[in-house]
Amino acid sequence: MSATRKRFDDDAYLQQCEATVVAVHAEGIELDETVCYARSGGQAGDTGTLTRPDGSVVAVADTVYSADRSRILHVPAPGAVLPQPGERVTVRIDWERRHRLMRLHTCLHLLGALIPVPVTGCGISPDSARIDFDLPESTLDKADLGARLNDLIAADTALAIEKITPQQLAAQPELVRTAGAAPPAGSDFIRIVSIPGVDRQPCGGTHVARTGEIGPVLISKIEKKSRSNRRVVVQFAPAGAA
Repeated sequence: MSATRKRFDDDAYLQQCEATVVAVHAEGIELDETVCYARSGGQAGDTGTLTRPDGSVVAVADTVYSADRSRILHVPAPGAVLPQPGERVTVRIDWERRHRLMRLHTCLHLLGALIPVPVTGCGISPDSARIDFDLPESTLDKADLGARLNDLIAADTALAIEKITPQQLAAQPELVRTAGAAPPAGSDFIRIVSIPGVDRQPCGGTHVARTGEIGPVLISKIEKKSRSNRRVVVQFAPAGAA
């Protein structure tokens, strides 16, 4: 069975596309292509809608991967009248929610660059994001870290996306910041997200075009999660904050 075409890989700002229903599974609706990002890498899956030819709308409550991770499934809201295989639908994402996820995901790349130790996990929701570090002893200061993070944001650096082969990645192991991470099996290429002069690493998530688009943020919490794990939580600064 063919893999779902991920339109967000080519354009994270694309808000809708036309698609054909391939199948309807218990886990969700499979399309031949989609703009909806499937939950992975710590980033929440997209919500949105599928508009059918008769104008009726299926609300998408979540987007996830199939068990083999080759296909994307759109989880319908409870009670939705499901489309039929072969139908053409218009897929639309909840853009405001997605954009917040893009801003926070990009912010975590900046935060990771400021704390140059292995990353052990992360989580990105529309309102806040967290990143965990292998950091047994911490001297992190919220105010200082927040100031340096906002300086990187304000620099308004343009991001670049490139693709390299698994062999090229293997020759540059320093690019992989997350402990235990490995590229998807059978991948012909690996997507690299670069913030020139700041960060460069493999990542399949969605990001903003420039760091300035993130906007002001604050470090809301730095906490010890285990003997060797420190968690840093970031959120958008209140409206009007410097």
